[in-house]
Amino acid sequence: MTQDGFWDDHDKAQQLIDTTNNLKNKFDNFKQLEQSVDDLKVSAELYEEDNDPEMLSEMTDNCQTVDQELRSYELTMLLSEEYDSHNAILEIHPGAGGTESQDWGAMLLRMYERWADQHDFKVEFEDYQPGDEAGIKSVSIMIKGLNAYGLLRSERGVHRLVRISPFDSAGRRHTSFASVDVMPELDDSIKIDVNDDDLRVDVFRSSGAGGQHINKTSSAVRITHLPTGIVVSSQAQRSQLQNRQTAMSMLKAKLFQLEQEEQAKRNAEIKGEQLDIGWGSQIRSYVFHPYTMVKDHRSNYETGNGQAVMDGELDPFIYAYLQWKLQGENPK
Repeated sequence: MTQDGFWDDHDKAQQLIDTTNNLKNKFDNFKQLEQSVDDLKVSAELYEEDNDPEMLSEMTDNCQTVDQELRSYELTMLLSEEYDSHNAILEIHPGAGGTESQDWGAMLLRMYERWADQHDFKVEFEDYQPGDEAGIKSVSIMIKGLNAYGLLRSERGVHRLVRISPFDSAGRRHTSFASVDVMPELDDSIKIDVNDDDLRVDVFRSSGAGGQHINKTSSAVRITHLPTGIVVSSQAQRSQLQNRQTAMSMLKAKLFQLEQEEQAKRNAEIKGEQLDIGWGSQIRSYVFHPYTMVKDHRSNYETGNGQAVMDGELDPFIYAYLQWKLQGENPK
C-alpha cells in the first residue's frame, strides 16, 4: 500500500485490502482462540485447587462459548477453495410437475432468503419467473457477503420433496424435484473471453412486480451462448443496458464453472477416479410425510426438525458437507 501508484487502480487496490483484512481476521481469531483455551486451562487448575462452585459455573459457560467460537473458526478454515470468499449467484429451477414443483421452488427460495438474512447477507434478485398458479418457474439471485459462495456451494444439486400436496384435493402424497445451481460472482481478476458471434441476445418485457415501468418497455435481456446452449436472463434493472451487463456477468460465471468442471473431470481421469458432477444425482431429501426428516445423501447428516431447515437453518448441513468433502480429499 505504500508503493507509488497503489491507488491508481482503485478496484484492484480494494481487492488487495479485502484479501489482507480477511487473512488478518483469520490470524487474529486464531490467536484469540489460543488465548481463550489457555485461560480455560488456568481456570481448570484453579478449580482443582479450590473446588469453587461459582468458578465451575463460569468455566462451564466459557467452555460453551469457546466451543461455539471454535466451530465457527473451523467452518471458515474449511472454506479453502480459491473463490470461496466471493459473492454467490444462486439459481433455482423446478423440475417436471407443474404447480407442485414450482411451489417447491418457491419454498427453497424462501429457505435461502431466511438463511442469508440470518448471516446478514444481502439478497438481490437478478431474474424472477413466477409460476402459472403458484411458486416460481425459475429464479436467479445474488447473495452478497464474505464467503457466500464457499458456504452455498454445498447446495448445488437436486433437492427432493415428499409431502401431502396442498394442491391435491384428494390429499395424496407427492414427490417434487428442483435443481439448485450456485456459482461465484467473478471479479475483474478473472478473465473469461466471450465471442460476440457466439451470442444470441433477445429483449422482452419484464414480468412480475415492479411498478409502471414493468411491461411498458422491453428492458429484460436473455442471452444464449450458442456453443454450449447456456441461457441466462436478467430483468431486475430498469434499463436494458444494466440488464445486459448483469446477464453477461451471469453467463461468464456459468462458463467459468463449466471450465472448472471439465478441468476436474480431466484431473479425475488422470487419477483414475470416478467423478459425479452435475444434476444427475439428488443431494438432499426433505420428507414431511409420513414422517419428518431432512437428509443429505452425501454427508448422511440428517435432522427431524424439517421446519427449522425450511426456516433457514442450513449451517449444520453446510458444515457436514465441508467435513465430508475434506475427508474425501484427505482419506488418511
